[in-house]
Amino acid sequence: MMLNKIFLPVLLIILAYSLWLSPDFTQIAAGIAIFLFGVLSLKQGFHSFSGGTLEKILRTCTDKLWKSLSFGLVSTTLMQSSSLVSVLAISFLSVGLLDLASGIGIIFGANLGTTASAWLIAGFGLKVKIANYAMPMLVFGVLLLLQKNKTFNAIGSILVGMGFLFLGIHYMKEGFSVFRETINLAEYAIPGFKGLLIYILIGVATTVIIQSSDATMAIIITALSVQQISYENSLALAIGANIGTTITAILSAIGVNIEGKRLAAAHLIFNIITAFVALLMMDQFVIAVDYLASRVHIAADDYALKLAMFHTLFNITGILLLLPFINHLVRFIEYILKGERVSVDKPKYLNAAAMAFPDTVVLAVHQETVRLYKHARYIILKMLGLSVTSVFSDKDLQQLLQQSIINETYDVEIAYERNIKGIYSAIIAFISQAGFTWKMQQSGRLYWLREANRHIVEAVKDSKHLQKNLLMMNHSNNMFVKQEYDIIRYQIAELFRELDLVRIQVEQGSSDINLLSFDIFKVKIKEQDQRMNARIDGLIREHEITPEAGTSLINDSAYMYAIKKHLVALAETVFVKHEEKNFETQRELVLDDNELVNVIETQDSDLRGT
Repeated sequence: MMLNKIFLPVLLIILAYSLWLSPDFTQIAAGIAIFLFGVLSLKQGFHSFSGGTLEKILRTCTDKLWKSLSFGLVSTTLMQSSSLVSVLAISFLSVGLLDLASGIGIIFGANLGTTASAWLIAGFGLKVKIANYAMPMLVFGVLLLLQKNKTFNAIGSILVGMGFLFLGIHYMKEGFSVFRETINLAEYAIPGFKGLLIYILIGVATTVIIQSSDATMAIIITALSVQQISYENSLALAIGANIGTTITAILSAIGVNIEGKRLAAAHLIFNIITAFVALLMMDQFVIAVDYLASRVHIAADDYALKLAMFHTLFNITGILLLLPFINHLVRFIEYILKGERVSVDKPKYLNAAAMAFPDTVVLAVHQETVRLYKHARYIILKMLGLSVTSVFSDKDLQQLLQQSIINETYDVEIAYERNIKGIYSAIIAFISQAGFTWKMQQSGRLYWLREANRHIVEAVKDSKHLQKNLLMMNHSNNMFVKQEYDIIRYQIAELFRELDLVRIQVEQGSSDINLLSFDIFKVKIKEQDQRMNARIDGLIREHEITPEAGTSLINDSAYMYAIKKHLVALAETVFVKHEEKNFETQRELVLDDNELVNVIETQDSDLRGT
């Protein structure tokens, strides 16, 4: 932030002075600005299409390395922005959707995909009157942008983006042609190895400033097409642009978790190695480009297309060199960038990178909610004298309860402060900071996830109240009191086990589990609550327990019922994968408390009638 406050004013002053010094430079600057605006519009268009689909695409397209590579290649070719794809990869890696190897595969593919823009500019943008194609795109794009339909808006943004890209290329080409009459930049060409190093640095600096390697390549190709720079220096500029494009990934990785930082480091390492190979083997690459150009009938003096071929060739070489060693690269990066160890739990998936896309915001909150649930499950079962491992084994729960010993030194309050409170606060803050419109379909999922987190916290707080009497009554000599508290422990543990079976069924692709399925649990726990209260009343009436013990049991029965209600409520959101179109409908159909009572009373009257 401090760097921006100093750097941006200096850049604006230099730009203003340049425009004042040379009116001819205005057209070039306008072309660059229009091109960059086109890139932003294109990104916005593809961003709008991301809702609800990115997670599915990434899960199916990144389970193998060659798929990750293909995804990076195709998506960058379509979006015309390796920066957007690298940010997307960091975002999804930071929320646990990708592993590091898959993320690196996407980066490799994105580097190759970004060369498509060089071919587009050199092969099409400079050969035809490109502005003629830009105008219809802008007209239709703006018309679609004025529509309220989300899909039309997204298509409109893409058309406007493509139109401004083409228009920017046209103005840059015309600007360099006019600018040549004032200043011939080709006179400042620097030959040899020294020139390569200087122009690589210029390419890096230019791309860092404008944060778009596509825009840098557009500037280089248009300048080269009117002989404003030499062919040799343009090759060095392309190498520099390849290094400079990593700045977006590096900036995106600031403030993200360790996985995001590792991917940004992999991106930087790959591009530096690729640039180093291209620099060392420059003569061999030039020979290879000349040979391949003659084979595909590219004219010997068509340096713009030769530059595009060089850009593609050295990126392919870098991929071929590093692809066999990708697992070694993963291990090396994990070795140099180790995750921090903390005594108090911190969020694992909530970070700035996850804010880049609506899908990743939802996914990050979902993943963190699952973590919070697992912490809560551990705390509640530990309070009951049970372990997660034993409850989710094949052992009989009754036997487990008989063999278990309640840990009287375990403090739920301390566990809450250490494992629950911080993560819960971070989740609420993260949802509040989500920058997308609440009209989007992801907003509904975020609302229910926030509710699910509230249910988790309330379940732990209720277990804290339950623990007081549980420890006190654990030493009671009254057999009936101990039996009732064992029932409380059993029913909570049983519900955890049953909900876990639902989770496993959903993960295995069962289509029979939906929100309405949880009504069965709601009816069951309501019946259990009513039966327990009736049983306690009977024990007091028969003088089997004292009224004081009965009161404590009634209160703790209420805590147990509340815990179970919270667990079922969170499971409805966290465990079930909802189709957005059915989500709100199912929410309206699930039973509320009054309806549960009516269902149970109907069942009881039916039983009495039979």
